[in-house]
Parts: sequence; structure tokens; C-alpha cells
Amino acid sequence: MTKKFLSEEDRDLFRGAIGKVRSVKNDKVHDSGQTKPKPFPKPNHKDIEDHLGRSIDASVPIVGNEDEISYVHQNIPKNTLLKLRQGYFAPEAEIDLHGLNRIEAKIELLGFLRESVKMRCHCVHIVHGKGYRSEEQYPILKNNVNLWLRQHKDVLAFCSAPPKDGGAGAVYVLLGLP
Repeated sequence: MTKKFLSEEDRDLFRGAIGKVRSVKNDKVHDSGQTKPKPFPKPNHKDIEDHLGRSIDASVPIVGNEDEISYVHQNIPKNTLLKLRQGYFAPEAEIDLHGLNRIEAKIELLGFLRESVKMRCHCVHIVHGKGYRSEEQYPILKNNVNLWLRQHKDVLAFCSAPPKDGGAGAVYVLLGLP
């Protein structure tokens, strides 16, 4: 390393900006006297999974990386899915599940949906990825999201997002509010 030389003017400017300094005699940090916050138990995720109470009529087929997915609840008009696809409903919240395993993704997704309903979001955007790096022959997260959303009691409809928002690697979800 080469030593940098400062002009006398720069040195005076630096000392003027820093002000008076004193050497540190002790490098130990003293406790501020504040008590540490009390730990709280992890939330029980079973109550989150209570939202997956809806039964599925037929088995959900396994989808591939580039396959689009969609669903509309039987009590919802079919044109609702078309409106969702065309962007009639603007997403009000978004979550990205990339890099999560199946269990982590389920917990994050269900918590996100619960919070979205609580915040009165009508439409949300969920990025699950296309599963190209999946160890299986099919995209694991995409297929699980497809299944979980169909079972969720607050989901009215969902469809694959347009290419600008993730295409077959993301979905728009229409939520029913209490």
C-alpha cells in the first residue's frame, strides 16, 4: 500500500470538520441499563392451517414449468377469472416464495394470505417460480401453491400472471373479504 499525502490545507480542513478528539482508553461497551425484551413463543402455525379447510372435488393434476394454472370457486361467476387475467383487479400486496422449501413456503403463504385478508386486500400477487431448479421432474412449489390456494377458504379465484409479472411463475389471487 502506498501512503497518501495530504496537503496542509486538506489536513486543516479535516481537523476543523472533525473537531477535538481524544484517544480511547477502554474499548469495552458498557451496558445501558435497559432490560432486554422478554422472549415470546413462536406462533402456533396450526391456526394458520385452519384456513385450508376447503375440500377439493377432483384431484389436482400436476403441472409443468411453463403450464399456466387457474381456479375459480364454484360460487363465483366465470367472467371473474377473465377479469382477473386481464388485470381488472390491481394487486395490492405481493410475496415472493423463491428459495423457500415446501414447509417454509406454506407457512409464509398462509401467513401472507391471512394478513392480506386482515388488511382488506382484494387481489394479491404471489411469485412461486417456474421450478427449473427443482430436483423433481416437476415444479414442487408451483404445484403446492396450486393445491394450497384451491383449499384456502378466502381464495375466490386465481390465475397465472401475465408475462410482465412473472407469467407461469406467478399468480394473481382474488380474495374474499369477511
